[in-house]
Amino acid sequence: MSAAPDSAVPSTGVGRPPAALLDRLVALPGRADRLTHRAVRPARAAEHVAWPAWADAELVASYGRRGVERPWSHQVAAAEAAHRGEDVVVSTGTASGKSLAYLLPTLSAIRAARGPRGQRGSSTLYLAPTKALAHDQWASLRDLGLDVRVATHDGDSTPEEREWTRDHAEYVLTNPDMLHRSLLPGHERWHHFFKSLDHVVVDECHHYRGVFGAHVAQILRRLQRVAAHHGAQPRFVLASATVAEPGVTAARMIGRPVTEVTEDGSPRGELVLGLWEPPLTSHTGENGAPVRRPATAETADLLADLVVDDVRTLAFVRSRRGVETVAQRAGELIAEVDPSLAGRIDSYRGGYLPEERRELERQLRSGHLLGMAATNALELGIDVSGLDAVVVTGYPGTRAAFWQQVGRAGRDGGGALGVMVARDDPLDTYLVHHPEALLGRPVEGTAFDTDNPHVLGPHLCAAAQELPVTVADAELFGPRMREVLRTLVEQGLLRRRAIGWFWTDRSRAADLADIRSAGGRQVQLVEAGTGRVVGTVDGGRAHGTAHTGAVYLHRGETWLVEELDLEEHVATLRREDTDFTTSAREVTDITITEERERVAWGACHLSFGIVDVTSQVTSYLRRRARTGEVIDERPLDLPPRTLSTTAVWWTVPDSVLTATPALDAADLPGAAHAAEHCSIGLLPLFATCDRWDIGGVSTARHADTGELTVFVHDGHPGGAGFAERGFRTAAAWLRATRGAIASCECATGCPSCIQSPKCGNGNDPLDKAGAIALLDALLRDAPPA
Repeated sequence: MSAAPDSAVPSTGVGRPPAALLDRLVALPGRADRLTHRAVRPARAAEHVAWPAWADAELVASYGRRGVERPWSHQVAAAEAAHRGEDVVVSTGTASGKSLAYLLPTLSAIRAARGPRGQRGSSTLYLAPTKALAHDQWASLRDLGLDVRVATHDGDSTPEEREWTRDHAEYVLTNPDMLHRSLLPGHERWHHFFKSLDHVVVDECHHYRGVFGAHVAQILRRLQRVAAHHGAQPRFVLASATVAEPGVTAARMIGRPVTEVTEDGSPRGELVLGLWEPPLTSHTGENGAPVRRPATAETADLLADLVVDDVRTLAFVRSRRGVETVAQRAGELIAEVDPSLAGRIDSYRGGYLPEERRELERQLRSGHLLGMAATNALELGIDVSGLDAVVVTGYPGTRAAFWQQVGRAGRDGGGALGVMVARDDPLDTYLVHHPEALLGRPVEGTAFDTDNPHVLGPHLCAAAQELPVTVADAELFGPRMREVLRTLVEQGLLRRRAIGWFWTDRSRAADLADIRSAGGRQVQLVEAGTGRVVGTVDGGRAHGTAHTGAVYLHRGETWLVEELDLEEHVATLRREDTDFTTSAREVTDITITEERERVAWGACHLSFGIVDVTSQVTSYLRRRARTGEVIDERPLDLPPRTLSTTAVWWTVPDSVLTATPALDAADLPGAAHAAEHCSIGLLPLFATCDRWDIGGVSTARHADTGELTVFVHDGHPGGAGFAERGFRTAAAWLRATRGAIASCECATGCPSCIQSPKCGNGNDPLDKAGAIALLDALLRDAPPA
């Protein structure tokens, strides 16, 4: 590893400066007004240090053969902390070699502790959020050529492989779900592995957020109990390229203090960033609102232009269907220019067979593929070095994910180009016109609530089945443990005895906690005619995604839902290629059950607490897939559902409204409704969530407050931490909401500012000017952001 070359104009792998690549894209006909901002992150030289004296000699020699003569400073800082017995999180840039930071102490410990006949004296458990990343890490370990017994333990492992792993493996690569469902419930069979467990590696830890993050945090607490039971006290090494306050986040995840390493000693090539906004089209959406050219169509054009110029490019697209669309359209465009290049673009997403994904990764690394459209399956630490450019189709939901994706280019230390293409969405529109909000701020705090009783309860049941829960476990499970245990005893799930709480059933307690579920019993997706089960969808989301008439994308195939049977929890589908997409509409009512916190902004108030949200899907829209144009709206007859969750809400009293000349009584419902829509769209800028993880309700006079009130609530039972994050950052969040509405170029409102794709009222009433005036009145006495 060496520092980037000293050059006034750092080049990409194709020998052209990234700024020149961006200039060429902009210079093509009709593109002059689409680039809204350009930024440059300068190159950075490496900071090397010596290998630690305790490092295994063969491991050091292996790295030397791969060109690593000396490690970077942050790699050794993290490795030294782990070697001292500290829990540590290393949070440095993409492609900064974080794997060496945890492989150095873990592999050195394994080799040093091995018995005279090769007995396992030290072991490491590696956790990845995806199987693909775990297998990529397995390949990296194999390439080191060391005598270390490495194995993956996941859903693809055979019984024979699992038995060998349990009895012999020293470095086990798995994921949180397998730890939850396999290793911890069967910990007695894994006694020798847990007894020797010295290190737990949690890779890409920023991925664990919201309800999923809360589940993973509880699994890691259960892991500590089980390890202690078998006589081990493993150190945790967490890694992420993009997480705010990494020490705080990591400590919340494992329940104890963590040393953080954030000073990045790796080299970095110059990165040129462009923010890109597709133009408005002649098509119209709801209520005659203007519609922008789809971001996927714009991405396909850019991908084709770059590949024609021999620029190795990766295009990130949010949906599987979008990935296929972009790859297909880019291939068609290239074939018109040079038919020989058409086969050098492909797609990559979840749903492909493992061997297909590995082959695509190989072809991308080798340069056989010049262009690829991919979902965020390639966002994580899979090695695809050597790319020249990345196109990000729509803001990926967090600044953390954005930097992960653009960091895929220039991974060999050369210059790189990154372009983000805005979708027709309030947050995307805000960011391309307020670049400092994306490029000038640190990444978001990772939001998850470890005290959510809907998460804590099932894991306490699972923990009790593994080992009786005792009073001392409150140190791990937190202050709400006793309260939740009482509820579980009342429900008959646990039995209280003098020495602790015991699981009462013979069934698997781990099944109570579906760590990736959004809530509710799973609905099976069944193929019409054959009865074949092709997948499942969370019961809490089936109303909106698997209703009768819905277009459902599963494993890259388009299905049309014929019927949703809620009593049998079955949706019947048939394979059908459609030229339209669907989005459900629902009406929502909300009641306040507990106000936990409240702050005054002059006469206005901001609150956080518990609410009951009653919602009912009433219809769905059909839109043309290529243009986004609305075809029609069709009614649905589905029952209401009630969700107890957390919310942030703000109230504006009559005295403030009457003192605001730009508002009158007729404007208030539309103004509050528009402000609600845009605030939901902007919250992902401040909390690690997607707009589909949250919902909202607005009213000119709410029954519980007696005032104009706007609510934004979590979409998960018990809350996921997103609404609380909105409460903590409300001044900045709502100022950004006001700025997004005011800066949009439309006259009266559009999908880029105040219209919502899931509005149950058909985006009516909406008042753009009224929303700006209402937010001005609210923010007049708000604290500084």
